[in-house]
Amino acid sequence: MSYHVHQVNWLNSQKELKAIREKVFVCEYHIPKNVEFDTLDSLARHIILKNEHEAVIATGRLSDDGLMSRVAVLASHRNQQVYKMVFSFLVELAKKQGIEKVSFNCILQETDKFLNAGFEAQGHVFMEAGIPRLRLSCPVSNFNPEPFTLVH
Repeated sequence: MSYHVHQVNWLNSQKELKAIREKVFVCEYHIPKNVEFDTLDSLARHIILKNEHEAVIATGRLSDDGLMSRVAVLASHRNQQVYKMVFSFLVELAKKQGIEKVSFNCILQETDKFLNAGFEAQGHVFMEAGIPRLRLSCPVSNFNPEPFTLVH
């Protein structure tokens, strides 16, 4: 299956972005809409990934501070190729913006695999959408997309 990634802006593409994120995070993972859609949406750089039929199957966003978040992939397309494309594109966006470190809010039970892959913990454990998380970061020059799956 072939895919392609595009950078989009929130104003023009929020319908597609919201549709995927609602299916994945609100319906499937039961994250409240008021948590899922926040003030960062209008400020962040967004991406969509489409399949060969031009259907949007994944989203992601990058904040000015290098935070990668709201990576939602439809269940039928959750595979390493898709995750690698999404995260690699987000890291390339970060590089183009002069961002030296990227980060994400990792669910607590998955932190070890990322720490073993070269990420570093930032700060303390916190709750987001009722889930304990820890922010992890790494320099863009050392980024490895292999351990990634969904990231809220």
